[in-house]
Amino acid sequence: MGRRSKSHETVAAGGTRRPTRAITSYDVARRAGVSQSAVSRCFKPGASVSRQMRERVARVARELGYTPNAIARSLITRRSHLAGVLISNLTNLYYPEVLSELSQRFVHRGIRLLLFTLPRESDVDQVLDQFWSYRVDGVISAARLSLQQVAMFDQRQMPLVFFNRYLKERPVNAVCCDQAGGAEMLVTRLAAAGHRRFGIIGGPPDSVVGRERTESAQARLAQLGITAVKTVGGNYDYESGGRGLLELSKAFKGHPDAVICANDVMALGCIDFARTDLRLAVPERLSVVGFDGVAPAGWRSYQLTTLRQPVQRMAEAAVSMLLDCIEEPGRPPERRVFTASLVEGGSARLGDGQSSGR
Repeated sequence: MGRRSKSHETVAAGGTRRPTRAITSYDVARRAGVSQSAVSRCFKPGASVSRQMRERVARVARELGYTPNAIARSLITRRSHLAGVLISNLTNLYYPEVLSELSQRFVHRGIRLLLFTLPRESDVDQVLDQFWSYRVDGVISAARLSLQQVAMFDQRQMPLVFFNRYLKERPVNAVCCDQAGGAEMLVTRLAAAGHRRFGIIGGPPDSVVGRERTESAQARLAQLGITAVKTVGGNYDYESGGRGLLELSKAFKGHPDAVICANDVMALGCIDFARTDLRLAVPERLSVVGFDGVAPAGWRSYQLTTLRQPVQRMAEAAVSMLLDCIEEPGRPPERRVFTASLVEGGSARLGDGQSSGR
C-alpha cells in the first residue's frame, strides 16, 4: 500500500512524471491507505473526521495533484451545492454587509453563493430563469416577489427564504427585522423631546421595507395626535436625502423639527444638505434619524441616530433556515423576527418616550 502506483503516470523527457489521466479519489485513497468514502469526508466541510486523517489525505492529495470534482459530486448527491441570493442593487451601504455575512456562512457549510442583482425590486422576472438554469439548491431573496413568482419556486420544489421581506397573503419562510416596532420607537422618542413638525423621506415605491417603515411612522404620529407631517419619496441614495429635505422645507414653508429617513444613506445626505445648504445646526435646529446602522453612520462627522439591525444573527438564521428547507423538503414555513437596537448618536434630540405614549 505504501508503494507508489504508476498506473496513472508516464515518464517524459528529462525524467519528469506527468499524469496520463485525471487523478481520482480512488487514487488518493490507495496511496493514503484509507477508504474512498474517507477521502470524500475529508473534503466535505463539517464532516466528522480526525485531524490526523484529514492531514494525511490532504498531503497525499497535494502530492498527486488531486482536486475534488464538484460537478461529479453534484451528480451523485443531486445537489449543485450552490445557493442563490437575490438583491436589489440600489445604492445601499447596508447590503454589502449582508452579502458578506451570508457568503461566510455558506462557505463554512461547503456551499457557494451565486449573486443575482436587480436594478429595482420589481425587476425579478429578469433573473428567475437563471435560478432554474443554474439549478441552485435554494434561494435567499432580499427583494420582493409576487405570489405568482413564489408559486414558481413551489412548482420547482426550490426552497426559498425571504431576507427582511415577507408576504402578508400567505405563509413563507422569512427572516425579518421588526420594522414597525423600530419606526414606532423612533417617533415616540422624537415626540418626547418636543418635536411637532415631522418630515419623512421614504424609500422607492416598490420597496416593502421602506413602505413599512414609512407607514409605521405615520401611524404612530397619528396615534400621538401630531398632524404636522409631510412625506416625500426617496431612492435610498445619498442625493435623495438632500433632495427630500429641500422638498420638505418647501412643503412646510420652513423646515421641519425632525426628519425620519427610511435608510441611513438618505439620512447622511439629509444631514449634509441641512448643514451646507440650509445652514441648519444638527441636532439643535433639526433632528435627523435613519435605519440600518451602516458603518458611515458612526463617523464623527455624522454620529447618526439610527436603528441597527442584527445583521449577523439574521444572516445566520437565513442560511440555517434555507439549509433546513433543503434537507427537509415540505417542512412548514416559519418566520423569525429580530429586534433592532437603537443607536443614540448626536444627530437627534430624543426624549425618554414615557410621557408621549398613548
